[in-house]
Amino acid sequence: MSITITQAASKKVRTLIDEEQNDNLKLRVFVTGGGCSGFQYGFSFDEKQNDVDTVIEQDGIKVLVDPLSFQYLMGSEVDYTEGLQGSRFLINNPQAKSTCGCGSSFTI
Repeated sequence: MSITITQAASKKVRTLIDEEQNDNLKLRVFVTGGGCSGFQYGFSFDEKQNDVDTVIEQDGIKVLVDPLSFQYLMGSEVDYTEGLQGSRFLINNPQAKSTCGCGSSFTI
C-alpha cells in the first residue's frame, strides 16, 4: 500500500518548482506529533533525498516521505485544493480515526 498524489497536487508542485527555478526540489510530506488531534501533517520543499526516504514519482515531480511518517500515511492521498479557506496541500488519510476541523491534524 503506497501513497498516491492527485494531478492537482503534482501540477501545483511543478508550478512551485518552476517558480523557484530549481529542478532539484522535491515535496517532502511528513507527520509530526502535536496539533489538536495528536498528529499533524507537514509539507516542505527539500533538495536532499535521504537513502531511507520513500520516493513517489509522478508527472515529473518527486514526493519524499521518511520511514516514520510513511507508516502513518500508507494508503493516503496527497491533494491540493483552492477554495474559500485558501490554497493548501491536504492529506486524505483512510487510517485517520478523527481529524480536527481544519483537517491538518488527526488521530489514528
